Order: sequence, then structure tokens, then C-alpha cells
Amino acid sequence: MLNVGIIGASFARDAYLPAFAHIRGARVVALASGRLESAKAAAAPHGIAAVYDDWKKMLADHTLDLVCIATPTVMHAPMVLAAIASGAHVLCEKPTAINAGEARVMLAAARKANRLHMVDHELRFNPTRARIAELIHGGDLGDIRHVNITNIGASWADPASRPKGDWWSDATMGGGRLGANGSHQVDMLRWWLGEPTSVIGQALTVIPDRVCKNTGEAWTATADDLSHMTLEMQSGALAQVFMSGVAAANMGNETQVFGSKGTITLSNGDEKLYFAKAGESFKDITVDDPHAKLEGLNKGIWNVSVLAALQELTAAITEDRGLKRGASFVDGLRNQMVLDAVIASTTSRKWEDLDMAGAV
Repeated sequence: MLNVGIIGASFARDAYLPAFAHIRGARVVALASGRLESAKAAAAPHGIAAVYDDWKKMLADHTLDLVCIATPTVMHAPMVLAAIASGAHVLCEKPTAINAGEARVMLAAARKANRLHMVDHELRFNPTRARIAELIHGGDLGDIRHVNITNIGASWADPASRPKGDWWSDATMGGGRLGANGSHQVDMLRWWLGEPTSVIGQALTVIPDRVCKNTGEAWTATADDLSHMTLEMQSGALAQVFMSGVAAANMGNETQVFGSKGTITLSNGDEKLYFAKAGESFKDITVDDPHAKLEGLNKGIWNVSVLAALQELTAAITEDRGLKRGASFVDGLRNQMVLDAVIASTTSRKWEDLDMAGAV
């Protein structure tokens, strides 16, 4: 039986704990959060008695086989390093770290300790997006010429929509659209298309002047609420990603893949995947996720796909093998290199070249 500890209550409540309820051979024995009340509220429905508001004490009190980390980005590196030092394998939420330097240290520590390492890019375990990967890698789309991804929302549009102290709006804490959503998009593009060679983009704070939604007090946001990037891939494909949280209306996530033999479209509004061969009309080739019907899992691709990610990670630990699927800390480092380059490009207003060969 694998003993699991979780740091961070919100995603534990929504995704990790419901998923672990369906994994035989693994049990969550301890949960830590910055607020003890949050830890208790997440743990109680699952019968977890060991709850903490001090994650270091949790690691000291338990011998854990796996530690899952879902906290503000600024805490990822110290928590990962401490978990590895305690002897545990690690699942870390995205974005991997504050910067590529931290990501390199995390990867080096996991390798030195011979611990398994995964970044929770759960869309790699979504059957519809895996189908897209199969079509691309199998040649059904021909040569991929360009990809367009848009993620448009209104959750940050109102200056009074966020509370003062919101870490998602604090650049020093690792908040912002680029890390929250951009890391997923970069990982997906790398999975589908291979490595990028150069990137240009911006991470912008469109609405810095904000009002606390709870108290009415004025405060300043420093994290990006709008980001965009264009990636040149080694394959020759061009990929464009535009993400905004400051639109007046939600338009969701739209993905379009254009190849020499066909085109794919996917909308997260209905999760329908359409494929048109050259000269033909679009056909629905959506792949259902059987896990979506399991009792206790919360709705949505993020919550459902976590189960398959955790199944692969726990199986690899039990079988004493490497990961067959999923994003490792190597992927986390390479994704972070792209994000760092977008931040650099925001200042330089130029293309930033990437040396992915050095991130192994």
C-alpha cells in the first residue's frame, strides 16, 4: 500500500481526493494546507485524520511514498525538494516553478534521489487530446503548418473581481495567466508537435488597479491577466496562443490544428472534436472518457483527467519503473523555459531563441 501525502487543500478537495478513492493500492494518509480549517474540510469526507497547517511537520511525521503538491507556485521548489529529501516520489502542480533555474534544481534533486517526478499536466491523459496526438503523429493531418489556441474569459475583467492578497494576481507568488493556463498550452504543443526553437510574446497586466471584492480597499495587481505567444517549432509549424482573463464575456478555450492533409477543431464548450480531411466536411470524432461517469469525480476535464495521471504515477511507483506517459520534470523544465522566454520577450519585444537540447 502506497502512503500518500497532499500539500494544498483546494485542488485536493476538487480533484486529488476524489481520484485517489478510485485507485487501489494507494491511500491518502495526511493533508496539509496553509489554513487548518481548509485541511480539515477537505480531509474529513475521506476519513483522513492527520491534517496540518505546517507541511514540514507533515513530512516529518509520516513516511510517505508519494507527495502531491498543489500550492502557490512560489512554494513548489522548496516543497518538492523537501519531499524528495524525505524519500518520497513527487507530483507537482503547474507551472513547475517560478523560473527555469528552480525547475533545473528540482529535476536534479529527483534524479539524484532516484525518485519519480511528474508535473500535473493532466490533459496528456484526456482521451480526446490523446486522439489529436495520435492523428498528428500518425500522419493523418499531414505536415502540421499552424496551430491556433485561444483561451478567453471574463473572470478578471471587473477590477473588483479579485480579493486583495490574491496570489493569482501576484507575480512574486507565480500568479498570472501565463503560468496558470500557458503552461498547459505549451506542454500540449510540445506533446503534439515536438520542441520549439524560438518564441515571441507578451505577459501583460491590463488591469493593475484593483479593488478588493471583500473590503473595497484599493490594491495593485502585478501578475499578467493577458498573455500571448507565437512559437516556431523545429518541425516548421507555427503555433499561436492567446489567453485573456479580462474580456467582457467568456468564450472558453478553442483549439485549431491545420495540416497539409486535414484540419482539427476542438472547443472546451462542448468538448467535441471535429476532423476534416482535405476537400471534405468536418466529422465528429470525439472520444469519450470512461472515467467521467465514475461516482465521486467532479465534472470537467481537469478533475476527471487527474485520475488517469495518478493511476500511471502510482503504478510506476508500485512496479518500480519509469513513467510511460505524462509530463516529467524534464517537460516541466522545458515548459518553464518557454514561459521565461515569453517574459523576456515582453521586455525585449523580440524573438527569444530556445535551447531545448540542453534541458535533458
